[in-house]
Amino acid sequence: MPTDLDESQRSRAPRKDAAENRAALLDAAVRVLNDDVDASLEAIAAEAGLSRRAVYGHFATRDDLVREVLAQGSERVGASILDIANEDARIEIALYGATLWREVQHASVTAEFAVRGPHMDLVARALEPARAKLRETVRRGVRDGVLRRDIRPDQLARLIERVAVDVLTEATHDGLDARTGHTLVMVTALSVAGLAWHEADELVASTPELAFGAEPDRATTTARAPETGLSTRSEQEAASDRAPHTQGEDVSQAESERGRA
Repeated sequence: MPTDLDESQRSRAPRKDAAENRAALLDAAVRVLNDDVDASLEAIAAEAGLSRRAVYGHFATRDDLVREVLAQGSERVGASILDIANEDARIEIALYGATLWREVQHASVTAEFAVRGPHMDLVARALEPARAKLRETVRRGVRDGVLRRDIRPDQLARLIERVAVDVLTEATHDGLDARTGHTLVMVTALSVAGLAWHEADELVASTPELAFGAEPDRATTTARAPETGLSTRSEQEAASDRAPHTQGEDVSQAESERGRA
């Protein structure tokens, strides 16, 4: 004779299966779309081990499935970026690039499609909190004198984001391995932000948080970057003001001595 427990288990089983099938569909869609952004619904269903009819139990159209894949991916990436915090804006920008790479390197084609395809408005809304954080980081870096000042901060933040996406494109076309892509996205973003190539290389090489494979919780530290001489323009300007003799002062002093002679 069926018990209340048996009835409860039977009622929960379909919901559990449905949730597992939905998750399998979304995972399969990421893999298939990364090989072919125009892949059919049948191809995605086959990858998930489900029938086309089973797909329609979760998504009315292929477009609905694609939108859900992009929405979930964007929210995950955005949440990861919001966790980044470092008092040195240069390190925070490098971490922004490294985090973006870590989250989407396995689905670079899908990621490029997300930010440049027909659903980019959906993705933009999901990523707006992360973009706002990047804009504030750039403004702080400009105020601190460690980032370039010849470009408006908000425009500079957009350029940093775009170059990070361009690295994803390069990774897709050139078959970059995970370590190479990790370094490339950071040094490229830092170069756009105003660092010379050798400064970007040195910062990445000397900062433990930026090492390939660094634990995610290390990305939220607030340690400053290792000092390499005068690390900010403000410090350089202050040092110049403190210097007892500049070249111009030496020339003026020599002319004064000749006049007295």
